Amino acid sequence: MTDDAPVQTHRRGRLAIAELDRPRAINALTHEMVGLLQQALDAWAADDSVATVALVGAGDRGLCAGGDLVAMHRDARDGTRGSVDFWRDEYALDHAIATFPKPFVAVMDGVVMGGGVGLSAHARHRIVTERTRLGMPETRIGFVPDVGGPWLLSHAPGQLGAHVALTAATLDGADAIALGAADVLVPSERLPELLAALETEHAGSALERLAVEPPASALAAARAWIDAAYAGDDVTAIVARLRASDVPEAREAADEIEARSPTAVTVTLAALRRAATLPDLRAALDQDLHVSTALLDVPDMAEGIRAQVIDKDRTPRWEPATLAEVDPEVVRRCLP
Repeated sequence: MTDDAPVQTHRRGRLAIAELDRPRAINALTHEMVGLLQQALDAWAADDSVATVALVGAGDRGLCAGGDLVAMHRDARDGTRGSVDFWRDEYALDHAIATFPKPFVAVMDGVVMGGGVGLSAHARHRIVTERTRLGMPETRIGFVPDVGGPWLLSHAPGQLGAHVALTAATLDGADAIALGAADVLVPSERLPELLAALETEHAGSALERLAVEPPASALAAARAWIDAAYAGDDVTAIVARLRASDVPEAREAADEIEARSPTAVTVTLAALRRAATLPDLRAALDQDLHVSTALLDVPDMAEGIRAQVIDKDRTPRWEPATLAEVDPEVVRRCLP
């Protein structure tokens, strides 16, 4: 690859490294990057001299801040469909990472959002650090968690996944492990040592030696009230239970959900519940493609990206404005 390519590949001993290289954009994922990553994985899968693959992000801000929201806004506003091609290839890449035939080590240091979760949280070895800030903030922009997020979140302990999805919460490394989105915590200062070890050592043994016990997870500590509040398929009822709770964090969660797109949070919960019934990640990614494509025709995606990314006024005007007004038929059309 050329020196200015947005994905750089490196060989060090028996380790192949894919480095997302758009540090000024926190390595936000583009369609070109998806193609370059897929090309590299295909080559390394067939190369007997490669024993382990690692995914890292350039710069010190994070692995990947998500996908190309400006292109999504353009498609939602203008009725074009370039994002559908991007999603199809992106989800295929996520599945390729999940099923990669060799140890795949995802270094989830710093910011890991949206599409970055798809590149890392399905890997065989998922590494967080004390700097990890992981989230699926899609309901903030009138969208839903995709990239296999509903599959991952629906298999989290209890109702933790529903809480994270509906509130668009940001998690630290310990929370990510508690959620089931990561495996071990390696201090950021040990990452160079980890990559050096992977040149000759099996990933499992290197991680056993370099990982540390994560701190207590605030997310896991909140599971009692989360499980009680988030049961069922009705977002309105969930918000009511959160409001009635004597736990301040529960009432704050109700505020967060009611600030999100009512349509997006309703579709998100329905997608999570359906993902829990699907046979595998491939089926869940097929559902994600259907949901994502359908949401291009729902006004809240264009409006949410406008408010958060384009105009940055942070005052989206959701349509409809309340959970009670969400049309069940719109929700049905968004699901396969």
